[in-house]
Amino acid sequence: MPDNTPTAQPPMPSPGQPVMQRGQRLPRSERRAQLLDAALGVFVENGYHQAAMDDIAARAGVSKPVLYQHFPGKLELYLALVDQHSTELEKLVRDALALKDNKARINTMVNAYFDFVAQEGAAFRLIFESDLANEPEVRKRLDQVDLTCAEAMADIIRAETSMDHDEAVLVGVGLVGLAQTSARHWLDHVDTITKETAIRITSGLIRRGFGAFPAVGKGGKAGRESVGSTAG
Repeated sequence: MPDNTPTAQPPMPSPGQPVMQRGQRLPRSERRAQLLDAALGVFVENGYHQAAMDDIAARAGVSKPVLYQHFPGKLELYLALVDQHSTELEKLVRDALALKDNKARINTMVNAYFDFVAQEGAAFRLIFESDLANEPEVRKRLDQVDLTCAEAMADIIRAETSMDHDEAVLVGVGLVGLAQTSARHWLDHVDTITKETAIRITSGLIRRGFGAFPAVGKGGKAGRESVGSTAG
């Protein structure tokens, strides 16, 4: 259903920000996406506590009533952004780990984290650096994205080693944490280390870490190339 409420006069846009025309009407799904994009910019720049719904409405070029038609409050808007970008990260990790080649799995998984933190808009700050992490609903979602990615990694670990589920999840948590923190560190030091070098080092560290655990093959026999193989 289209959102037929005319937009307010938009403020002067930031460089590169699209300009909404006064009175422009959008389908509801497009309006929601527009509001989320505006909210992301405000939350990333100001943090949750300093962000105001007035600022978000102004950046989107709409009136506050239009904003409240889609999101009943600031927390709901923030949670919608966390859900959106958590789902995106989970898909990137799952797609990477769906590859058949073990080395490619690790390299692509690490690359997914680097791509995620490098995205325009810095949505990763809501997932990895939220200033609202103590809010129960936010904490629940942030913990879930970490666990979802770790469990996806654990499925591979269990297939490659003799670890049980809980052990594999623990290792998975460590590995995705390494990928995440390495990516964030690289983003703060892009002038001193290339993305390709940072990914290669991080991926190599993860693969070699697996070397500490016995690989198993069919029937539980050791000897099959594991995720931790340093070959290649």
